[in-house]
Amino acid sequence: MSDAWRIEAILRSDPIRWHLLGVVAELALPDCWIGAGFVRNAVWDSLHGRAPGPLLGDVDVIWFDPDQSNPDHDRNIEETLRAAAPSFDWSVKNQARMHIRNGDAPYLSATDAMRYWPETATAVAARRHNSGRCEIANPLGLDDLFNLILRPTTRFVVEKRSIYDERAQSKAWTNAWPLLKRATP
Repeated sequence: MSDAWRIEAILRSDPIRWHLLGVVAELALPDCWIGAGFVRNAVWDSLHGRAPGPLLGDVDVIWFDPDQSNPDHDRNIEETLRAAAPSFDWSVKNQARMHIRNGDAPYLSATDAMRYWPETATAVAARRHNSGRCEIANPLGLDDLFNLILRPTTRFVVEKRSIYDERAQSKAWTNAWPLLKRATP
């Protein structure tokens, strides 16, 4: 079984995550995914032999449409999601404008934007299709995710290292998932 299929199986086995993927799919936003901790934490829980755990933090919805780059549009989508699933903290970001905040070259798609996220294991996202299938985006691969390795992405090795280090410390991932290993630079 491929790692992408393993992620789909993990997400399907979690009724809450699978439902939220359906809620977001109903929005029919272009190039739209739920990513970051939503997928990463589910995989890490599974690799630690745990049943699906509660969602920690926000539900990161990313999408890409250069013609809708006004942040108010994201806030309207968040309101729609809160009405559909009010128990969750929704965070919606059109990746077509996020390069400005992050000091990067313009992103070409939501998946391209994920290449600039702080950790390789975080740069993964999922979306449901009407066919009932689940697609996995993983522009940096899935090896670090499944090998339980915390590794900074290219820009976070040196240039933005303090951000990566602070995230790793403040999120206390190695306490929550003790099998995680930090990659040496």
